Amino acid sequence: MNAWSADDRAWMAHALDLARKGLFTTTPNPRVGCAIVRDGTMLGEGFHARAGEAHAEIAALEDVRRRGHDARGATAYVTLEPCNHRGRTGPCTDALIAAGIARVVYAHGDPNPLAAGGTERLRASGIAVNAGLLADEASALNCGFVSRLTRHRPWVRTKLAASVDGRSALSDGTSRWITGEAARADGHAWRARACAILTGVGTVLQDDPQLTVRAVPTPRQPLRIVVDRHADTPPGARVLQGGPALVITAGERNAQWPGETQVLALPDGHGRVDLVALMTELAAREVNELHVEAGAKLNGALLEAGLLDELLLYMAPGVIGDPARGLFERHAPLADLSRRAALSFDSVERVGADLRILAKFTRERA
Repeated sequence: MNAWSADDRAWMAHALDLARKGLFTTTPNPRVGCAIVRDGTMLGEGFHARAGEAHAEIAALEDVRRRGHDARGATAYVTLEPCNHRGRTGPCTDALIAAGIARVVYAHGDPNPLAAGGTERLRASGIAVNAGLLADEASALNCGFVSRLTRHRPWVRTKLAASVDGRSALSDGTSRWITGEAARADGHAWRARACAILTGVGTVLQDDPQLTVRAVPTPRQPLRIVVDRHADTPPGARVLQGGPALVITAGERNAQWPGETQVLALPDGHGRVDLVALMTELAAREVNELHVEAGAKLNGALLEAGLLDELLLYMAPGVIGDPARGLFERHAPLADLSRRAALSFDSVERVGADLRILAKFTRERA
């Protein structure tokens, strides 16, 4: 058990802040930050910005040199275990050893088996290594990366907006706008951190959404995916315009879709899309975080399949009343409350006039 000092905690918190600078850009790589410190003074800092560019440790060492410092005898605070393999860039362990780093503190281990052995390599070179500082915070920042490499499927977060009585739209489908402008902008920030955005054909036909990031600046747009078992998505649907899109069918194909639209048939043998197979496919395509903005049917199907990891709910200060649309639709009613999908609340915060609730599904998933 490590006895962390107040300075250790403060410098790792700073490294996490650095890692968050890559929140919208690092996919499919993890978000990582690094601060290099000696005698309470920061010598250099860095973060991983994009796949193929310098890892956080390399960026921090370059910053040390740029500032005219020497890293010998310093401590490197890193949010992820330093890698020990040569991919697009060289091993970070080698760079830390060559720089004369005396101690490495990292938050959580690297789940990538190709990068394994970083701790052993550093210790074999005489560097003191301490692990686990602010591990939960670092893991949450890279929940999708960890999920893809350990469970072979993305981290699935569904975003919903509802009135206090849990209604997402009027009975005729009208849903613009239940929440206020601040909540909608906040929702775009969650879109921006995702690798892909998933919706259903019902939402496409009802609302014709773009599902792009517009309310916050971002250098990239997530892949847009439509679950459409009968291939009913209109060729002119906005979700298929202006960039790559993926339509998942149960076997049918619409030849009129735009050229950048890929089609993937994943039938489940019962006339529906195999959602479990879809998650496996998306992990193979290096999708870390999957952001869902869909209606009650698709959300219900994902819930029943045990594929939802996190709930992002914006609750508006109003009551719609019956008849109106709910958030999840199951194929069959529950026999008793013990079979409900349990949630663990992470945070409840006010965003403009609305509440933002972030919670994790706690039921054991297949």
